[in-house]
This record gives sequence, structure tokens and C-alpha cells, in this order.
Amino acid sequence: MIVPLSHLLVFASVLFALGVICVLIWRTNVIMVLIGIEIMLNAAMLVFVAGSYQWGRADGQVFALMIIAMTSAEVSLALAMVVYLHRRKNTVNVDEFRQLRDR
Repeated sequence: MIVPLSHLLVFASVLFALGVICVLIWRTNVIMVLIGIEIMLNAAMLVFVAGSYQWGRADGQVFALMIIAMTSAEVSLALAMVVYLHRRKNTVNVDEFRQLRDR
């Protein structure tokens, strides 16, 4: 059974909207912001793969692999920063880290 392109685009847009909502609602928690960003990147990756299947080219799948590589690097660095900052401040609240920006 082949899923139509319109269904994939609707699903990807709902997924992207959920990621934006996650970032906007839980913007005080660093971990939830990272999860929201990951959801948005997965929605973009789904659109690339759906477009690549629709037009019969492998470009979208190559971009999807690049997104996977980028997100794995982003997650490892971001979680290392979160662990470091949690050890330093004993919280993952974004408001507590605002003073680090001023220095």
C-alpha cells in the first residue's frame, strides 16, 4: 500500500507544528526545547523522503541522511552541555542560564 504525498505532507506539517508548540510552551526547559527541535527536524526529513519518492530521485534521501548525521552530532553536543550546566547550576531551567550570556 502506497501512502499519497498529500497525506505525508499533512503528517509532516502536524509533526512540525507539534515541535514548534513544544519549543514555545516548554521553552524554560532545555531538554524539552531540544526535543522540539528534533521533532521539527524529523518532520523536515519526512518531507525530503516523501519528495524523493514522489519524483523518483535519491536527492531527498541523501538530505535525510545528512539530517540524521547533523541531529546526532547536535544531540550529543547539546546533551553534553545540558549535563555540564546541570552540574554547575543544579537546574535545566533556561532562565537560570541567562547570566551566562552576559559574560
